[in-house]
Amino acid sequence: MLRVAQRFFCKVFKASHMLAPRVINVDKNKDYPLAIKTLKTDEALPQTIKTRYYKHLNNIVRQDHKIY
Repeated sequence: MLRVAQRFFCKVFKASHMLAPRVINVDKNKDYPLAIKTLKTDEALPQTIKTRYYKHLNNIVRQDHKIY
């Protein structure tokens, strides 16, 4: 699963319309931090990118039902 996460991040950030992000929002999947860390050490991602863990941020359906 770690290799799948690495391939996903590489594919997303190599897109022609994509700029280097300031922050990457991920859910609580344990493979995402390892994939990001590996890509940073391989210099595929800049070291300045921060990772933010938030369980429901990527889930649009839950965002619609959120009470403010």
